[in-house]
Amino acid sequence: MKSLFSAILIFSFLNVSTAGEGMWIPLLLKSLNEAEMQQMGMKLTAEDIYSVNKGSLKDAIVHFGGFCTAEIISSQGLLLTNHHCGYGQIQSHSSIDNNLLKNGFWASDLNAELANPGLFATLIDEIIDVSDQVLSGVDDKMSVKERQSTIDKNIDMMRKERKLKPFQDIIIRPFFHGNQYFAFITTTYNDVRLVGTPPESIGKFGSDTDNWVWPRHTGDFSLFRIYAGPNNEPAEYSENNKPYEPKHHLPISLDGVSEGDFTMVFGFPGSTQQYLPAVAVEQIVDVLNPAKISIREKALGIIDKYMRKDEAIKLQYASKFARVANYWKKWIGESQGITKTKGIERKQKLEAEFLAALPKNSSYSNILTEFDKLYSKQEPYAYVRDYYNEVAGRNIELMRVAGIAQRLVSAYENEGVSGYDNFKGRVKPWLENFYKDYRPEIDAEVFAALTEMYKENVSQEFIPAFMMSDYQSTTLFDKSVLAHKDKMMAVLSEKPEAAVTQLKADPIYLIGEEWKALYDNKVARPYSSTKFSIDSLQRLYMKALMETFPNKRFYPDANSTLRVTYGKIDGYTPMDAVRYTPVTYLEGAMEKYKPGDYEFDMPTKLVDLYNKKDYGDYADTNGKLPICFIGTNHTTGGNSGSPAIDANGNLIGLNFDRAWEGTMSDYNYDSSICRNIMVDARYILFCVDKLAGAGHLVDEMTLVHPKK
Repeated sequence: MKSLFSAILIFSFLNVSTAGEGMWIPLLLKSLNEAEMQQMGMKLTAEDIYSVNKGSLKDAIVHFGGFCTAEIISSQGLLLTNHHCGYGQIQSHSSIDNNLLKNGFWASDLNAELANPGLFATLIDEIIDVSDQVLSGVDDKMSVKERQSTIDKNIDMMRKERKLKPFQDIIIRPFFHGNQYFAFITTTYNDVRLVGTPPESIGKFGSDTDNWVWPRHTGDFSLFRIYAGPNNEPAEYSENNKPYEPKHHLPISLDGVSEGDFTMVFGFPGSTQQYLPAVAVEQIVDVLNPAKISIREKALGIIDKYMRKDEAIKLQYASKFARVANYWKKWIGESQGITKTKGIERKQKLEAEFLAALPKNSSYSNILTEFDKLYSKQEPYAYVRDYYNEVAGRNIELMRVAGIAQRLVSAYENEGVSGYDNFKGRVKPWLENFYKDYRPEIDAEVFAALTEMYKENVSQEFIPAFMMSDYQSTTLFDKSVLAHKDKMMAVLSEKPEAAVTQLKADPIYLIGEEWKALYDNKVARPYSSTKFSIDSLQRLYMKALMETFPNKRFYPDANSTLRVTYGKIDGYTPMDAVRYTPVTYLEGAMEKYKPGDYEFDMPTKLVDLYNKKDYGDYADTNGKLPICFIGTNHTTGGNSGSPAIDANGNLIGLNFDRAWEGTMSDYNYDSSICRNIMVDARYILFCVDKLAGAGHLVDEMTLVHPKK
């Protein structure tokens, strides 16, 4: 099975039509991508990018906290990632009196670097094609349940047989919807310290207005450092730990970029769904995205009102607001991009070609008809699922505390005092952190607005009874111990039986319990049943497409595993008579500058350096200071913090966003408008050196001039 599959992949690669599309597995670059990458200008070999025998680019690429990418840029384990990736850690070290978000932070030496409990950095040791082992004993006559059971047993056996060090893990993931499997051997470091961050007037310049937008002028970066114990191996935090010595770190180019230059982005893209049928994408654009957009728009409006009135609230809610706004805006651009590029019509055309190419009586003939039936059946449940998850799961904060309270009660009732105490010990730090940045008066207003939306837009059978009663959100929150830190902690300090009794009587607890029970029974179960059938059919559809179109290009969807994407520096035309060039400069930021504005303010020193044109060694050949650039690299969430690498393997920038018009690349990559946005490495160095005066950090980096 593996050899046939590999042959299909290699053959399809020979007929590539769109450079820049695809998220490729580093292990397979030699056979699938190296020739094309070199034709596009790359000077490296596949072995330079991925090797288990010597230090290679992959040894400088880090999975940062499991949610972003970072890269090692010095021989002392210095990590570069996005400002928004390190935002939670920066915020945790901030207070009204010592506001690192507002003022920035630069450690003067190793002793001044700040620890971040819970933050980890994972490196990939090796990637192995394990399709034969995982799919051993699997055949097409098996039921879906039998197939998955066999796969699970095979994976479990592989985990048991693999000898790993205490700090290593083996992660086995399906590719091409379960038609192929790869194992990733990883090493994780748990001592990761904050080294430096620019003020958010640089790191978030443009904030919500410019999010997902080009032209961009945001210095979205921060610096951390990996620390290791004896023998350079992972160890828990200790003052005795030393900076990690990597197998490879990325040199940094001072020569910048020009239109047409080769670029490569190396990181951990989260999730894409390139091979969904047209009916699925149509449902996303017409039904699901509009619902989620409207919910977040309502919640954001309420939070923004409070943030603009109170500096303390702005500090508490800055990170939360950014998280909510991020995908709200992304979904808007995604839907518009799919419509603009006729993404649904393109999929319908492919499906028509697929049906026409099938031989008579093919076992694949009914796949698309079955998709239509299944998505039609799933739609009402998918809609309520998204509504429930957005309202109760994400935007009403206290419902998350209600969920924790339910788990505490369950632990006591199922496992007794020991189970309760164990879970309480794990959850108390989370609660302490939650209440630090929580305002019940804001959440109560969000609760009232969103439950009213839920009642107006969801079918009656899915509406919990409490929403049909005459309730007041402020009264509910006032009476709830869950909404107040002192009351909640007082309950948790009591004996388990007494605490459980009080929690079960809490009005928000009761609402959460009722709402979740209705959701589990009437929404989650039928949704999951249909989703299982859809996923099984998607695996078959993927296999059918690749067999039917051996000359078309296929690449695996992103699944938070290490990938390479490559393209070129290139502008684009988002609309008639408008052409975007690929590089922005400090002049453009000055045009947006609004003193005192929370989105477009600037540090006074930056303005002074601009007026003096004092850019040090970091100006472009035109004498201007570059800030950001764009390319055709195929990226998604999780690629935040990924290095932009030049033809010679040097760091030229830091990936942090996509252009709004092309955010639909998760479903429908189109090279005409899909662009990833990167901070220019020279702007990062300028901010560290000239603006922050932290030249000692630049001194430990390797700076090069590959073009000279």
